[in-house]
Amino acid sequence: MEFNLQTAQLYAENGRSEEWIHAYLTTGKWANSGLSEGLKLQKRYWRGPLKLSLDDLIRTCGPEPNMKYRVAQQDWETRTNTIAGSLETLKELPPFILQYVNGELILCDGNHRYGALRKLGWSECWAFIWYDSPEERAEHVAQS
Repeated sequence: MEFNLQTAQLYAENGRSEEWIHAYLTTGKWANSGLSEGLKLQKRYWRGPLKLSLDDLIRTCGPEPNMKYRVAQQDWETRTNTIAGSLETLKELPPFILQYVNGELILCDGNHRYGALRKLGWSECWAFIWYDSPEERAEHVAQS
């Protein structure tokens, strides 16, 4: 399976977002099996893929001292430059995976892609958002 916007939308339209997300997180070049395992620890409530502004996301990985998952500056530059150099359209990328926490959208998967989009001067992305409860999801939908 190709992991891009088209396949994500197809699965979402058929009520199979979570299936796509776990397949994406456990196979291929974008694999993040630790996140997949963590998501399976409790029921999640999904929304998306949605087109969002990069300005509305909080990155968690990068070379800055305040990042939860810190990487070396050179590694960050190499990876984000490689991704940026390979992109022609936003639809080629798999949607980011975000967590809704206290009104904020936390970037849990896609930090390097975020950096690549910024390098390209792009301002939007596609993303799935997970919520820990149906109430959180309803609250966020009402605010949108």
